Amino acid sequence: MRPLFLGICAALFFSFTFILNRSMELSGGSWIWSASLRYLFMIPFLFVIVIGRKNFRPLLQVMKENPGRWMLWSFIGFGLFYAPLCFAAAYSPGWLIAGTWQITIISGALLAPFFYETIQTANGTKKLRGQIPLKGLIMSLIILLGVLLMQVEQAQHISMKELWLGIIPVIIASFAYPLGNRKMMEVCDDRLDAYQRVLGMTLASLPVWLLLSVYGLITTGLPSKEQTIQSSLVAICSGVVATVLFFKATDMVRGDMRKLASVEATQSMEVLFTFMGEFLFLAVIIPTPLSWWGMLILMIGMIAHSYASRVEPLRKTEKASF
Repeated sequence: MRPLFLGICAALFFSFTFILNRSMELSGGSWIWSASLRYLFMIPFLFVIVIGRKNFRPLLQVMKENPGRWMLWSFIGFGLFYAPLCFAAAYSPGWLIAGTWQITIISGALLAPFFYETIQTANGTKKLRGQIPLKGLIMSLIILLGVLLMQVEQAQHISMKELWLGIIPVIIASFAYPLGNRKMMEVCDDRLDAYQRVLGMTLASLPVWLLLSVYGLITTGLPSKEQTIQSSLVAICSGVVATVLFFKATDMVRGDMRKLASVEATQSMEVLFTFMGEFLFLAVIIPTPLSWWGMLILMIGMIAHSYASRVEPLRKTEKASF
């Protein structure tokens, strides 16, 4: 239950991303600065935490072993995750992006064959290729139905081009985040804690954010004071607190694709938290009954997915190894 609780707490803090990104977009801020400033501001906060715990040198040692893999999976897990989400905020309200983002539950399940599960048998430790959790995936289709219902309302008010520009980037992000996160868990192999791993991935993805900042400086100029402050809040709430909570939750169940899928399913709570935040602070228009049904179905899908993804009892000769 603890990994699920941490996942829900992470969803609460992740919702600040969608709320503040939409706020910055409505006030005229560029998605380029929304994306790059978050990770640039994360670095000093994470430095203080990691150095204060005297864990910076071990992080550097691990990063030096595979610098190419660190840069690759950090680019995918952070760069291809967050930049598309910020881009989508220009075309959709935060609660709708948060709802569409729940496709990551399906994306995460589909990625299972690209990883291995470690089990302990009577003949020793074995690694088996992960299998797509079919029961959980079927339940995930309920979540997808909820997302589609919410998108129907949006499609009635904007062009198809704007609709797809609000959906496709989120789909890209939905695959990039779990892929980068899981691959980095393999690279770290339990040698780093969540704070170290987040700092390491942020540093490894730094070239992306610097290049994006240069592009933003050339095309849109410097960010406003308001956007700078809001980006710093995103960095703390979502980039540090939420990411660390989520990584801790996934670390607790690494090696078991079913439990990992359940933890990732907790992120469905983001849509509810995001709507509540936008309703309170951005005076968002109340969704139609169809969208409310979509949210309800999405939440039901989350609960069903978590139930279906519970670990099935292993044979007496085997037990899961975490």
